[in-house]
Amino acid sequence: MRHRIAVVGAGPAGLAFARVLHRHGHPVAVLERDPAPDARPPGVGGDLHENLGQLALDKAGLLAEFRALSRPEGQAMRILDPAGTVLRDWRPRPDDRANPEIDRGQLRDLLLGPLDVQWGRGVTRVVPGTRDGVLVQFADGRQETYDLVVGADGAWSRVRPAVSPATPHYTGVTFVETSLDDVDTRHPDLARLIGDGSVAVYGVNRALVAQRNSGGHVKVYAQFRAPLDWHAHLDPADAEAVRSSLLALFDGWAAPVLGLLRHGTAFVHRPLHVLPVSHTWTHVPGVTLLGDAAHLMPPLGAGANLALLEGAELAESLAAGPGEPDEAVRSFEERMWARAGRWAKITTAGLERLVSPDPAGALALFDEVQPS
Repeated sequence: MRHRIAVVGAGPAGLAFARVLHRHGHPVAVLERDPAPDARPPGVGGDLHENLGQLALDKAGLLAEFRALSRPEGQAMRILDPAGTVLRDWRPRPDDRANPEIDRGQLRDLLLGPLDVQWGRGVTRVVPGTRDGVLVQFADGRQETYDLVVGADGAWSRVRPAVSPATPHYTGVTFVETSLDDVDTRHPDLARLIGDGSVAVYGVNRALVAQRNSGGHVKVYAQFRAPLDWHAHLDPADAEAVRSSLLALFDGWAAPVLGLLRHGTAFVHRPLHVLPVSHTWTHVPGVTLLGDAAHLMPPLGAGANLALLEGAELAESLAAGPGEPDEAVRSFEERMWARAGRWAKITTAGLERLVSPDPAGALALFDEVQPS
């Protein structure tokens, strides 16, 4: 196989796709709009499931390296009520590697390895069906053609319009992200509250979730139902104004829990958008989608796992086929749609229960999915 292949986006899906193709000796152009790997904060860590994300890393020959970097203890989960009462305190066994955590930056660097990513190559438009193949237009005015273009460029994909008119819609739930640094030294009480993994506190239509990353870094998410423009009166750069607004929203919650907000260093507004649960499209020769570009869903642990596996599976299918890539892509899309549709239903229902008028729904969901 010596077709001209490009993947747009150097996130988990795009890098897994490129890394598996590279392992099989096939070239691929990785096009990423960010100017450098560390141009943006890498985001919260994730738990990689044995039969999803870890399977993808195995296909890339990276499973042993992942296990050396991952944190099995990060699977721990503690649930509190707004008064600070501990309702559940689950900790994994020392040998439990079902869903170990890894920082997103570490995962990115692991996948990057020998790949030659074209940083600063922002794609603006993809046009299939031209005489020379699929035309890719760039923000700098240049354009190139490929035999296959894979859109792995996230929620607001510039590749998606080439195959589907769908656009993400707001769920009614907003996350506001903040961070705690050097938590064990600077905030030992909060470090004990969070434990080795995560702590979640559920109230009426709102929640606070904190997740430990490596190096004493913690990501905190205030989650609540609100209009998309709820923050219109706030200056997002004014951390104290955002903090005061959030503390008012969570008024009456236990002081140790509110410490997660009081000590946050900055605040980022992240309204949750999703694509339709059963998002599919009529197959377009030469173009396909992976990950959030194909099936944006609530961030409840499935997204990165699906993205990784999809990238690895599509790459394997292309590497195995001696002919034109279109048949492999068409077959892959059918498998992806079926699996992603199941997960989209699960995560959509999960979000409804986690940020709900009845906090008992979140606890019940935990009991249903958490190992005994």
